[in-house]
Amino acid sequence: MNPTIGITLLLTVLQVARGQKVTSLTACLVDQSLRLDCHHENTTNLPIQYEFSLTRETKKHVLFGTVGVPEHAYRSRTSFFSKYNLKVLYLSGFTTKDEGTYTCALHLSGQTPIVSNRNVSVLRDTLVKCGGISLLIQNTSWLLLLLLSLPLLQAMDFISL
Repeated sequence: MNPTIGITLLLTVLQVARGQKVTSLTACLVDQSLRLDCHHENTTNLPIQYEFSLTRETKKHVLFGTVGVPEHAYRSRTSFFSKYNLKVLYLSGFTTKDEGTYTCALHLSGQTPIVSNRNVSVLRDTLVKCGGISLLIQNTSWLLLLLLSLPLLQAMDFISL
């Protein structure tokens, strides 16, 4: 094999592996739905394959994703939202039967080995409610957030324009 082709192939694999790293997985409650926020790096143009799963009593249940086949019991209860570096899964009708360890896993496109994953242990009694302000901060640029808060700060005499 030509050394140039080998080096190019190696650099492509390294870029994909580096560009698909889960940085955090958080869980909170919205009404009666569990929300899982999977933040990840995204430094590649290649498609990111992912999987959300629940491990309960040592048994893995696939909830949603592009890698495994979701279990029938969860298909009608899940909804999914994706942005550039954020994948959000909602599990409606969350009860104590859904407690366990939730995982967000990212895979190399076309490959089966897991590149990166994060786990979060979820118990209904200790689950925090998702806050409106945290949603705004996660999905809005800081400049827009500042501009939206200027009238409030001005009304409270913190600043004068």
